[in-house]
Amino acid sequence: MTKKFYGWWIVATCFFTFGISTGLPYYNVAFFFDYFRDDHSWPISFVTLGAPVAVLLTIWVGPVIVPRVSPRLLIIIGTGMTFLSFQWFSRLSGAQWEYFGAWSLYMIGYFISGPIPHQIIISNWFKEKRGRAMGITYVGVAIVGSVGNKLGPWLSKQMPYTDALHYMSFILLLAWPLAFFLLRDRPSDMGQHPDGKATEEVAAAAAVEAKAAAPAKDSLHAAAASSQGQSFAQLVKQMPFWMLLIGSAASIGSIAAVNFHMKFVFEYQGFTDQDARNAIWGTASFWVLWASIAGRLLAGYLADKFPRKYVMLVTYLIVAIAIPSLFLVRPETEGFVYLFALVFGFAMGADYMLIPLMAADQFGLNSLARAMSAILPTDTIAQFWFPNLIERMRMVWLGGDYHAAMMAVFATAFIGAMAIAALPKKATIPKS
Repeated sequence: MTKKFYGWWIVATCFFTFGISTGLPYYNVAFFFDYFRDDHSWPISFVTLGAPVAVLLTIWVGPVIVPRVSPRLLIIIGTGMTFLSFQWFSRLSGAQWEYFGAWSLYMIGYFISGPIPHQIIISNWFKEKRGRAMGITYVGVAIVGSVGNKLGPWLSKQMPYTDALHYMSFILLLAWPLAFFLLRDRPSDMGQHPDGKATEEVAAAAAVEAKAAAPAKDSLHAAAASSQGQSFAQLVKQMPFWMLLIGSAASIGSIAAVNFHMKFVFEYQGFTDQDARNAIWGTASFWVLWASIAGRLLAGYLADKFPRKYVMLVTYLIVAIAIPSLFLVRPETEGFVYLFALVFGFAMGADYMLIPLMAADQFGLNSLARAMSAILPTDTIAQFWFPNLIERMRMVWLGGDYHAAMMAVFATAFIGAMAIAALPKKATIPKS
């Protein structure tokens, strides 16, 4: 009897392990920022400095370690390190070096147990249905993250925030039995093939692919050059490369600035009571993540129906437009939190998934890995550094005004949209 394809169990498991390793810590650590500020008498500029410094110290981890270790082992080790970082956050003595140390531990855990190992596992198990499998996996980030959005405020109402951090961190260890007992790195580990194909189907498909890929003798050199894609030197000479790099970094940095500062903005707008501030943050973050699911699914559908440049442009404009709606959320008008969360969350979900699609359109599929090797680190640095730069701008140039600071975030998001608008509709691949 043919063994039933195990790939969809892999997707179901990755749904939870990705949510636990990435969604839970990333979308909930900012909840504790105001506690760090008050408990240790740190300025917000220092509270928001831990993550960007840690990124610069640990960004080497992904390219150096990930290719050399089993993806499911990375998930086990990485979630363990994130668990230890949250334990450290809950026991900070007030020494600043400790804060940077805890963030560095968190970042290493994020780099080795987050998107990369999950993308590798899903890509190994699926080829024809890879998009569908990857989409389901990414939904887990939002759903598990949203659970933490409610759990954090509830625990902090029952106990000191340090205990809330301590107990929430144990959720990360739930990834261990899932990764150890249910995940497998590739279908060959279970005697199967990608997409559940039989051995005969795989052999036939390989033969067809080899025949189609065999170049005619008189065009061998041209075919080889095409398969290699563009060199990095070719990419950096093109204006579309810089527009996509600038546009994606500006938009992702703006989204991160809103997520990192949202609780402080609520405080500035009148939510001075800790429990009230916790509750409004929990509501906003919860619905942002659920709206991001709809944004990701709809953007994926539209990207297959319409030119991706225009889908991405509209998405980036929505990111910008959503930011001023945050000003409407006040104690006397807190119902506007749903408007902000649904619009901002929708755009946030669509934003992240469109970048590799646009890179493939602009530079060709064979150049995608090379283009993303520059765009992804830039986006990561912007994601963690821009919130700190906004805080420093707020205190040095804007007199502590959070509305002015968020308008600077709005302007940055709008610049990102204009950079995408400058992209050509069709790729302009230079001749070699």
